[in-house]
Amino acid sequence: MPIIKDSLQDIKTIVVISNASIKNNITMSIAYVHLKSNIVTKTIHHAVSITSTKAELFVIRCRINQVVQVTDVLHIIVITDAVYSARCIFDSSSHPY
Repeated sequence: MPIIKDSLQDIKTIVVISNASIKNNITMSIAYVHLKSNIVTKTIHHAVSITSTKAELFVIRCRINQVVQVTDVLHIIVITDAVYSARCIFDSSSHPY
């Protein structure tokens, strides 16, 4: 993955890594934000009675909203295992958050 390796050295690129899982009807989602090989933030959310797809979508959007506030960022790379969530990120008609 040369793109990721190169981006971890670039000060104008932020990498967002997220994942979500469900156990006993409790959804846990976690997101890491990296800037130049350093973890900027690590966020863990817990929710009850929600699908992991919606939880992952929520976390990705929250992290994107957070990283666009960082000055001089030219690229945001999102790494997730939820392809459906990634496709829904910019579709605000079906997800209000």
